[in-house]
Order: sequence, then C-alpha cells, then structure tokens
Amino acid sequence: MTDYTITYGKASVPVYRHHAAPLEGLPAVPESGFTGRSNALVAALVTVEVFGDNFLPSYTEADNSVVVATDSMKNLVLRETGSWTGATMESLLHHLGVHLLGGYPQMEALRMTGDEIRFDPAGRGGVLFDRVPGDRSVAEVRLGREGAGTVIESVASGRHGMALLKLTGSAFTAFVRDDYTTLPERRDRPLYIALDVDWRYADPRDALGGDPARYVAGEQVRDVCAAVFEDLVSESIQHLVHVMGERLLERYPGLASVSFTARNMTRDPVVEGVYTDPFNAFGTITLTMAR
Repeated sequence: MTDYTITYGKASVPVYRHHAAPLEGLPAVPESGFTGRSNALVAALVTVEVFGDNFLPSYTEADNSVVVATDSMKNLVLRETGSWTGATMESLLHHLGVHLLGGYPQMEALRMTGDEIRFDPAGRGGVLFDRVPGDRSVAEVRLGREGAGTVIESVASGRHGMALLKLTGSAFTAFVRDDYTTLPERRDRPLYIALDVDWRYADPRDALGGDPARYVAGEQVRDVCAAVFEDLVSESIQHLVHVMGERLLERYPGLASVSFTARNMTRDPVVEGVYTDPFNAFGTITLTMAR
C-alpha cells in the first residue's frame, strides 16, 4: 500500500488592480504615521496550491478527467481580481479562493498566498507610483469545505524583506568563549539586520478587513519594529526581537502570535569608522511569541 500526499497549482501570478476599495479606519499606533492606503494600485504575485486526492488518478493512471489546468487557475485569478471589493491582500486571497472552490468541487482545499509587488505613491496627483524593491507585505489564506460552503482554516500575514541598520546602541557581549571563538565582544556596534515578521490573528476573519479597526497593516508593523530598534539599547538580536514581539502584542490585542526571522548582516570593522562586507554566512535568529 502506497501513501500519497499531493498538491498542484499555479505559482506567482502577477496581478495589478487599479482603484480597489481604500483601506481606511486603521487604529493609530504611536510608532507609525501610517493610517491607511488609497489602494489606487494594488499589485501582488498570487500563488494557488490545490489539495485533493481526487487528482491522484492523474498521477497514477494518467487520467486528467478532473484536472483543472493551472492555466485556468491563472485566468480565474486575473479575471476575478476585477470583481474583488475588499481592501486587504488577505481579502483578495479569500475572494479568489472562494471562487475556485465554488467553481471546482473536485478541489478539497486551497492554500492561497500573496506577495506584494510594492509601489509607493509618487508625485502629487495620485496617478504616479514608484516601484520599491524593499520590504513588502505577504499573506497566506487556507480554505477548506464545510458542508456546501467554504471555511477559513487559517490566515497568516507578514512583512518581509526589512533591512535595518543602526549605527549605535547595540551590543553583543558575555557569550560563550572557547578555542573556536574569534569574534570579539562588542559593547557598541553598528548592527545591520534583515528581518521578516509574521503574525496570526486570534480571529482569522480580522485579516479580511471587514472591521478595519482590527486589521494589522504591514506598514505599521514595519514602523513599530523600526522604532523599537532605534530606541532600544539591545544586548543581542535575540533581545531585540523579543522586545519587538512584546510591543506588537501590546499594540495589537487581536493578534494570537507574532514570529520573527532575523539575520545578522553586521559589517566587519576595518579601521575606526570604516566597515566592509562580512564573510558570506549569516547568523539566523527565530522567535515565536503566542498569548
């Protein structure tokens, strides 16, 4: 007897939606001036992953009679983005997933992911946008079936690709020293980190933005983390991300958990005030904090 686990789908479908519903009514937080976005331009790479043993015969018997072509999935994503009436990336993924499950009963469940193609407003008239390659929002929505309808199984949101460098106010001392240790203790160092932050809501429906006061915007999360980094005299990256997590859970009571992946990108000192790129291997720190 052979056990199978199968999925298939369409990855990284680029969609650009003009004049979606604006995101308004966000809760203000002291660390951020971000209060919403016009959504005059919403752009993302959307990935569809389909679950269902109904598709196993296409693997084992070359029987494609129930297989939905991934090209059809791509076309649905593109067309139904036009019928989306929400204001958050999570609501777009939910909207598209409901259409897929509603149209194809052979699909048992879906994982929909979105990776923002970030454009920031430029100019004064609201028609010019600047492509920004830096940090961006991401989201994942998992949908299943419940009776004749669909159910949200889980939602994860995040802000990925942050790169933050602080010139002073970061230390790393009193760590284990032995024959393999060459790293000197640094009581005040320029600290450069790459940072991804992910979070989950206590109620996954909050991610859809029906009540904007309960929605957590990636732009605000970025600003909160940057403010903590700027203000905190940290003893390590571990210490830093823990304080970031405490601050985010304090600011957003609707969150169930927050997770961090941080990489130490600190440059190597050469002479006083001069640094260069380090050896191409980076320390990695992860942390998940749940209520």
